[in-house]
Amino acid sequence: MLKAAKLLVVLAFLGGAFLASLDPLLMNWAYFIPVMILGLIGVVITKKADSKAAKDTSRLDVNRRDLSTSLANIVTNLETLNGRKDHIPTYDMRFEIDKLFREDLTKFADARESMKHLFGLQKYADVMSSFASGERYINRVWSASTDGYVDEVLLYVEKALRQFQHARNEFDTALAHVNT
Repeated sequence: MLKAAKLLVVLAFLGGAFLASLDPLLMNWAYFIPVMILGLIGVVITKKADSKAAKDTSRLDVNRRDLSTSLANIVTNLETLNGRKDHIPTYDMRFEIDKLFREDLTKFADARESMKHLFGLQKYADVMSSFASGERYINRVWSASTDGYVDEVLLYVEKALRQFQHARNEFDTALAHVNT
């Protein structure tokens, strides 16, 4: 059903584009409007299916574990990196970041929407606010490493660590409230 709905959206888009290209000055609304309505129906079906899948308990359990594990890994790796940041050449810091964080940042980002269903919007916002700040700081370290800004690399590793620690505390608090 989901594939059919997505196909409907694609076909409606292509059909609408085709109808719009037939005449540069006139639109045949008798054909265009029904094609767009079919596309809208496809979008509604897709959204409902995505919402239903997002609330599936087995998916929520897997995502909760992924969120918890990846956030713990990020904090642990940042603590280690912060402890040895003075010994890593500035230009090599970006390679360390890629090696240590890419997988966990991606895993967390892929599962983050489940926090809305697990904890509610406010707790989601609390976690994601700190997480996003920490992620920006990691990106800043990566950029500063590329540009050779030693002081900025050293400063923002520590700032990223504080933000991710706060995100983990917010996540653990939200998780504790769900489990009680």
